[in-house]
Amino acid sequence: MVIYIHGFGSSGEGAKAKLFRKYFRDNGVGFIAPSLSYIPELAIKTLEELVESYNGEVQLIGSSLGGFYSIYLSHKYDVKAVLINPSIYPYKTLPKVLGNAPSFHDESSFTWMQFHIDSLKNYEVTSPVQENFMLLTQKGDETLNFQEAIDKLPNATLVVEEGGNHGYVGIERHFKSVESFLSK
Repeated sequence: MVIYIHGFGSSGEGAKAKLFRKYFRDNGVGFIAPSLSYIPELAIKTLEELVESYNGEVQLIGSSLGGFYSIYLSHKYDVKAVLINPSIYPYKTLPKVLGNAPSFHDESSFTWMQFHIDSLKNYEVTSPVQENFMLLTQKGDETLNFQEAIDKLPNATLVVEEGGNHGYVGIERHFKSVESFLSK
């Protein structure tokens, strides 16, 4: 089972989730993209229950904050993960959205507080198992510093592209290599 983990303020119905869902379903691969709580503890609890419900027989795809969560879950359950423009230090980047933060699914908002940011530190992994990761990053990411991900995972399977943006332009070009990596 492939679990797609969306980023901050996004949902399991975001653009990348929909593209991956169609690809994996068209290819007969189990896929789920849950819409997670913005509260880190609740999001992680939901993801842990999902992983455990499949007896750890899962692979992860995480985008942005979902990449941070994927690093934690990969470490905890020793599973493979593909990270797309991942947030490596969300407790450093997310303070800029304190207060009313956007929900990109329906243009509503939620209250993002300092204790939410502080709680992210509970899920940091200092020494991830490099071979469990494929990193897809674009240097044109306007939200996160791509170099932080490369520095954290220098021996992962790396795909580093010029240009692009935080949403990852042209992600569909990598679907087959993502599937191949996850199925090894």
